[in-house]
Amino acid sequence: MDQPLRICHLYPDILNLYGDRGNVLCLKRRMEWRNMPVEVSKVGVGEPLKADDYDLFFVGGGQDFDQEVLLPDLFSGKDKELKAAIEDGKPVLAICGGYQMLGAYYKTWDGKQIDFIGALDFYTKGVKTRMIGNYVFTFDDRPGVNVIGFENHSGKTYLGAGVRPMGTVLKGYGNNGEDKTEGVRYKNVFGTYSHGCLLPKNPAVADALLSAALERKTGHGELSPLPDRFENRAHDEMEKRLLG
Repeated sequence: MDQPLRICHLYPDILNLYGDRGNVLCLKRRMEWRNMPVEVSKVGVGEPLKADDYDLFFVGGGQDFDQEVLLPDLFSGKDKELKAAIEDGKPVLAICGGYQMLGAYYKTWDGKQIDFIGALDFYTKGVKTRMIGNYVFTFDDRPGVNVIGFENHSGKTYLGAGVRPMGTVLKGYGNNGEDKTEGVRYKNVFGTYSHGCLLPKNPAVADALLSAALERKTGHGELSPLPDRFENRAHDEMEKRLLG
């Protein structure tokens, strides 16, 4: 592989609740451990986004106020670049607020509607009661693998017919606490409410993203295995606590 895998971290200063940027570090390290070249670029407010410059995108989560602050910048052209990248099959991992922004809109509990980029077929409605805690859901891209995560959101997300969930909630709330769905999948987009160290605790999800990006970039998405002894031990211990 001659050219590095180019990762874009979108809005790193604003959308970084619970240390979501650790997911970017995880992707970078898993490439380096395999002696594969990788580059990470940060694109913030006021900086141009050219989707053709990147192979994989990460968008973290933030508070409702943070999302509103960056919306003018998002709709100044980044929305079109991000939608083009999604339709072109480039992998995107979006967390909580970043996940919500890919949908059609967010309607607050008191009726105010905030329109988002509408790249994916879903919407979110705010409620007064927050959905908080460690949770676990199936990872439907890898049958038999469960994802361990931490959720903290007051938005309830409802998926449309044009997308599917990342998995089924086994313990916790997920998208809305009602239909047992968690996250969204569309082409190579992975959206989830799982904050913080999602990828370090779930190396199978990290490698699914990297494989998709490499397959699209080079035509070869197969990755050499990594030991992951400590990662899997941490994952399995939390899964045992949650599911008993």
